[in-house]
Amino acid sequence: MATIPARLARTARVSSSPEEARKRVIQLYRDWYRSAPEICSLYALNVTPAYVRHCIRARFEENRYVNDTRLVDILIQKGRQEYQETLNCWKQLDHIMGILLAPRSRPQRTFLQKFYEGRDEDAVLPAATGIVHPKAL
Repeated sequence: MATIPARLARTARVSSSPEEARKRVIQLYRDWYRSAPEICSLYALNVTPAYVRHCIRARFEENRYVNDTRLVDILIQKGRQEYQETLNCWKQLDHIMGILLAPRSRPQRTFLQKFYEGRDEDAVLPAATGIVHPKAL
């Protein structure tokens, strides 16, 4: 199949309201959902389209509670970019299996693993949160 780069290209848009942003998110989700069988066949994945759809849904659920319209617009743009790159076969199989389909949760680490890394992230809170850690007092 010949790659036509402009086939899936969309211009960057700014949503005028949360309702418009919601409609654009739903349209992006539908595009991804409908293309799951095509993704499986393009990359010769050994997973079912149902599993690809499950992973797509999980990616969208991660950002379910984002309310800022500007941030939603950025996420939509990034999702469109990933969609275009995926369907134009600009990715390798490792990208699809490792980035798109792999869960994003960080594995649990023991105390020694944290110690070897040189920091204990559980005891450090970002300054922007405004929460003061009890050890800092």
